[in-house]
Amino acid sequence: MVEKVITLENISLIDFLGTENQNIKQLAAAFPSSKIISRGNEIKIQGQTPEITKIHEILASLIDHYHKFGKITHNSVNRYLSADAFTDEEVIVTSPDVIVYGSKGGIIKAKTPNQQKLVDAVEKYDLTFALGPAGTGKTYISVAMAVRALKNKEVKKIIISRPVVEAGESLGFLPGDMKEKVDPYLRPIYDALEDMIPIEKLKYYQENKIIEIAPLAYMRGRTLNNAFVLLDEAQNTTPAQMKMFLTRMGPNAKVMVNGDRSQIDLPRGQRSGLFEAMNILRDVKGIGFVEMKAEDVVRHRLVKDIVNAYSVMEEERRAAKEAAEANVNGEPVKVNGHSRKQKAE
Repeated sequence: MVEKVITLENISLIDFLGTENQNIKQLAAAFPSSKIISRGNEIKIQGQTPEITKIHEILASLIDHYHKFGKITHNSVNRYLSADAFTDEEVIVTSPDVIVYGSKGGIIKAKTPNQQKLVDAVEKYDLTFALGPAGTGKTYISVAMAVRALKNKEVKKIIISRPVVEAGESLGFLPGDMKEKVDPYLRPIYDALEDMIPIEKLKYYQENKIIEIAPLAYMRGRTLNNAFVLLDEAQNTTPAQMKMFLTRMGPNAKVMVNGDRSQIDLPRGQRSGLFEAMNILRDVKGIGFVEMKAEDVVRHRLVKDIVNAYSVMEEERRAAKEAAEANVNGEPVKVNGHSRKQKAE
């Protein structure tokens, strides 16, 4: 026997459970071989795995419905039990600032003006580049937009990829097969998806290739159509890899490319395909570009200060390098107000 506990967050229990838990009793009556118990804001399900999965999916749909319409009725439960989904128009209706509802009923939305610019750009353009430091929500917002597109039947699948670059560690020494070797690189993607889709449903989506998460090398030779495609950590692509990825785009695809200038793990001297692509495509109509800043960081307050401190250091290094290249005669130059002598390289 399997047991699953669902916690109801930000939900009025009387509006969701019904008077004297009538909605839960109605659901339990439809699955007599399982046990469904409601205590406080927790719903405990006990039974066999296939039925537990189905009950969990229905409850997730009911939570989604509650956040959209504010109440669960007898008819609502009946319609989900009979798999009579709401019309596309009803599914799409939602609060204008909400991207999607999380697997535990939480609201996922843009938290800063630049995050909202990213949401708007993805809605407007079929190809969007998002650039910004760690913690600005690029990956999380991108995954939320992909999940929303899938839920609203705008696409048939989600494809998420990252280049696998060894940042000081050797991939070959990691244990396991290729999937087990690359999964740690893709962990942030899994974390975001698990926040937005119940685990059992996410597993179903992956097993049926409705959601694919794979290294960038696996994209070669494919045409990515009827899909929301996300390339994360794109600063670690080579120019050839980036061109390969962008030319996979099918006629009905939504593509996002995310990157961070400060986290390039490519070998020294190797150009980043992301920055080359952005320079080449900057004036092409129909492509969105969004730049995230340190003020968009939504992690711990110290992350913003850390990002700013590193940005200052990198700017000093860049200025020093430019000054050194310009001062071929070894004359004193000023870098951030300080006089330094630079010898010609």
